[in-house]
Amino acid sequence: MALTDYQTALVTGASSGIGAATVQMLAARGLKVHAVARRLDRLLALKECGDVVPHALDMQERDALYDVLGDLDVDILVNSAGVGSQFDPFQELDPDKIDATLTTNVAGTVHAVRAVSPGMVAQGRGHIVNIGSIFGLHAISTAVYGASKAAVHRFSQDLRHDLKGSGIRVTEVSPGRAATEIFATMTDDAKAQGAMVDGFEIITAEDVAEAVVWALDQPWRVNVSLIELTATEQIPGGVTIHPVTSR
Repeated sequence: MALTDYQTALVTGASSGIGAATVQMLAARGLKVHAVARRLDRLLALKECGDVVPHALDMQERDALYDVLGDLDVDILVNSAGVGSQFDPFQELDPDKIDATLTTNVAGTVHAVRAVSPGMVAQGRGHIVNIGSIFGLHAISTAVYGASKAAVHRFSQDLRHDLKGSGIRVTEVSPGRAATEIFATMTDDAKAQGAMVDGFEIITAEDVAEAVVWALDQPWRVNVSLIELTATEQIPGGVTIHPVTSR
């Protein structure tokens, strides 16, 4: 079931980065795109790309999420909404920011799927794309963010079992460092933000959106389960040795 078989998409986190790039590409392919994010002004700007319907919504507000998304009839859901965790050591993290990360990245993703999947099941077709991260596949750093994206990975894998026989495909796209605004959600320190992108050319939001569209555009018999997407010079994993003082 290629993109030509779909008519309507829903993209969360649509006001910037991967979400905005995905909205633009899907609208350019002739789809009606429901764009969801908190910043209405940015969503309104996306209407220039094509048939884009803005919805100002905070993914942490569960009841509002169901009120808005539950009434939409969509063929495609792209869960791109997400925030980063702080760079600080885990034991120093702000508990409110821990909750914001887990609620947005995990609960927001799960509830968005729960809101729209009954309509997909009823029509016997659909495609759910969850934006994960290599932080959810490899032990790198930022335990809370990594845990949230590991949950997205497991959710995506198990969701395929739950939806077996429904005609709905499930894809997870897990990018490495990408040129988006997510680093600003991790720290206010401009130097620390710069350190995340210095030293090699990182992938762009458009690179990730292209991967999303490619997965959506496969024939129905093909389910692209997982795409891991990194910059050429970014290799996840490895060992870091820290000196330990004597006790």
